[in-house]
Amino acid sequence: MALTRFYCPTDIEVGANIRLPAAAAHHALKALRVQTGDRLVLFNGRGGEFTATVTHCGKDAVVVGDLEFRAVERESPLAITLAQAVLNAEKMDWVVQKAVELGAARIQPLTTSRSVVRLDAGRAAKRALHWQNIVIASCEQCGRNRLPEVAAVAALPDWLGQLKDQATRSAAAAELRLLLLPDAEASLRDPPPPDQKLTVLVGPEGGFSDDEARAAATAGFVPVSLGPRILRTETAGAAALAAMQALYGDW
Repeated sequence: MALTRFYCPTDIEVGANIRLPAAAAHHALKALRVQTGDRLVLFNGRGGEFTATVTHCGKDAVVVGDLEFRAVERESPLAITLAQAVLNAEKMDWVVQKAVELGAARIQPLTTSRSVVRLDAGRAAKRALHWQNIVIASCEQCGRNRLPEVAAVAALPDWLGQLKDQATRSAAAAELRLLLLPDAEASLRDPPPPDQKLTVLVGPEGGFSDDEARAAATAGFVPVSLGPRILRTETAGAAALAAMQALYGDW
């Protein structure tokens, strides 16, 4: 039976006693009913994980010891960025969760001309923190020991401009950029295999405007479709990531 995993964002050393963060301790005590002597796994997002034994359970505190390090890595050989137009709360939460499970290394939320969801600076900051918590919970569930990055929400034109500014011939050759469009003639198999870096750009419910699609192509994105059926935007990114993992990743 797999051991329950907890994210512990601190230095973890073999031989030390570690007090779980408050939220993790609350979950361990109230939901999982952990007891002294139970075994669990800690990770701090820097790679590898630690098996541990619960040495103390208090009213609101859990302390573990008997730490053993395991150099376990479950990261994909593809450094995948999922660039997703921001969706409503429930759909975007699902997108973030599945992106983590499917091995994305970075999630870039975007606003586009047809985006239904509009976030001011305050709401964007709150949503980013919420998404980061989903990343943590998803890593605890799926076994990843490194936390994917959730970038700050950006406007699509600004983000594409940054990519163009950063691009060099060598960088462009090393990164495959895919623009998901339902009417694109190419499929996921048609572009050359990615060397290591892959970015998948997914639009909002209403899709990209023609101007946005042209701007993405100018920034090096290759338009591709996901077959004859039109997928919902929250499905499209997950489908593309799964397909690329099967074609070139660790599936």
